[in-house]
Amino acid sequence: MIGFLEGIIHSKRLTYCILLVSGVGYKIFATKQSLAPLSPQLPASFWTHLAVKEDAQDLYGFVTEEELRFFEMLLTVSGIGPKSALGILDIASVETLRSAIGHGKSEYLTKVSGIGRKTAEKIVVELRDKVGASSEGADAALKGDHEALEALKSLGYSQQEARDALRKVPASLEKSNERLREALKILGGA
Repeated sequence: MIGFLEGIIHSKRLTYCILLVSGVGYKIFATKQSLAPLSPQLPASFWTHLAVKEDAQDLYGFVTEEELRFFEMLLTVSGIGPKSALGILDIASVETLRSAIGHGKSEYLTKVSGIGRKTAEKIVVELRDKVGASSEGADAALKGDHEALEALKSLGYSQQEARDALRKVPASLEKSNERLREALKILGGA
């Protein structure tokens, strides 16, 4: 129904923004990474998915069409709703998530609130053949992320802080020590 919106950011909250399009304010739920660079009165655009429920019509926005397609693929898994799918997209890049699912790394998905071991395994089983092959860089980044995540947690950072920092590390840095070093720079504000 609504596939793409372009307008001016009216306001921004933790989990959504209000996008002003021709005098109409659309409440668009998005990932933290999508919302972070947004500022009121600046232009923005989103690929969108309209989720219609009995008691609500929610609009979910994505910076890229690839994120939208991955979100919609997650929704095909029984038991995964829009909020859970958005939570999954919040933990890593689409490429890293494809790699995790393609390699059967269900434990990577259990870090999302509301996604337990059984649900994560169901996602892997149902989507493994659909995600396609991932790049070698994404595979190496996935392995490096796991090791760097554990190291950051042992240094006292929360799971969320560590994941947010690792998500900002370029996929070109594949080794866990490189990823850890860059994540520490990000967390330190350098």
